[in-house]
Amino acid sequence: MTTKERYKKLKQHLSEENPVLLDVIKQYEQLDKVAHSLGFLDAEESYTANISWWPLISILGTFSAGKSTFINSYLGVKVQESGNQAVDDKFTVITYGNNEKPMTLPGLALDADPRFPFYNISEEVEKVEKGEGSRVNLYLQLKTVKSDAIKGEILIDSPGFDADSQRDSILRITDHIIGMSDLVLVFFDARHPEPGAMRDTLHHLVGATMGKRDSDKILYILNQIDTTAKEDNLEDVIGAWQRALSQQGLISGNFFAIYNEEAMNPIDDEGVAERLRRKRDEDMAKILGRMQGVKIERAYRISKALEDFAKEIVNDKLPLLRESLNRWGRRVMVADLVTVVLLAGGMSALLTMGMLPSSPTAVAAAYGVAIAAILFLHFRYRRLFAKMELKRWIDKDEKIAKAIEHNTKWYRPILRIWLKGWSRRAAEKLEHIMDYSKAAIRKLNDQFVSPAGREGIES
Repeated sequence: MTTKERYKKLKQHLSEENPVLLDVIKQYEQLDKVAHSLGFLDAEESYTANISWWPLISILGTFSAGKSTFINSYLGVKVQESGNQAVDDKFTVITYGNNEKPMTLPGLALDADPRFPFYNISEEVEKVEKGEGSRVNLYLQLKTVKSDAIKGEILIDSPGFDADSQRDSILRITDHIIGMSDLVLVFFDARHPEPGAMRDTLHHLVGATMGKRDSDKILYILNQIDTTAKEDNLEDVIGAWQRALSQQGLISGNFFAIYNEEAMNPIDDEGVAERLRRKRDEDMAKILGRMQGVKIERAYRISKALEDFAKEIVNDKLPLLRESLNRWGRRVMVADLVTVVLLAGGMSALLTMGMLPSSPTAVAAAYGVAIAAILFLHFRYRRLFAKMELKRWIDKDEKIAKAIEHNTKWYRPILRIWLKGWSRRAAEKLEHIMDYSKAAIRKLNDQFVSPAGREGIES
């Protein structure tokens, strides 16, 4: 699917849902044009591919942490198998379908469809594990279920997580999911193992997400706390997990403790049962509240991401690209100057010594050969020094490497690039896009907030 077709489909979808986001998508279009002109994106790449345009909730967690049971309860339909053993080793995208019975489709259905967050994921898998990109069905599947709870949303269930045994491809997909999601629920099992024995897993599921700009979208859930009833040590178990999570950077909030009433163990002590029930009800209400509000959160996240992408170009990418291209330009110009001086000196010496014919035609021909040599060497220098810059960046930052290659093509005027004027207009457009992002958030506030208490504001 081309970028043009992608935008057409997104506009059709958003025009029916939220006019503010329809305006935002037009700014994403402008952002892509700027990024294409600077070379940070290839012709058919788009920043819209880094965002889920449908509300996306992801369920991650350790083996037997009760993820599938939670999903089945939320949907009101048994769509995922549950049990104490690992029953599914694939990422499962769950979306609404009109069939009465849940249907399962292969991972290729996701890899080839830009409406889903795994569009072209095979390319990402291929980057970390050669040959695995063509085996995307081993990692992904799509399930459709007729449940009102999932209408207009996408839910992702992940295989049980164990950082020690996880392949690079699974880690890459997990990171991709976290980045794309509007809300991430990370489940841990209150029964086992002890949090101290899960250092690597906690680091990847908690520590690695703490530095993200939108880390507030990640909820950490200690499930199956009914198993603490026998020893009546709920507070001790919760405290141990909270300390383990705090060591990974989670300071406060976003930590919940629940159990599933249908799958719970019988509790003889009614006082203990009531205490667990109260804790479960309070935390479940907060979790479900976040899940129900994901459409609103997503609208704000899409608008804010527009500013973040533009800021990344202005504050991070452009200065580094300018520095690299200036270094490239200086080297080319110095090499050109040295070449001109050497050739001019050589020609002058040959004429002085009478080693060149003195007729006007012969002199003109000699200078013509010299100019041709200068041009030939100039383009050789351009390519040689461009390769040096590419080597510097290819493993550090793919976007900057792309932009260097784009801007050092033989037909691009070197003086315009070297003197920085080439990016001034782009920077002005990006500043406008960042201003628009703030304006879009204010428009969303007008939809959902009414400090003056006026009627007609959506709730």
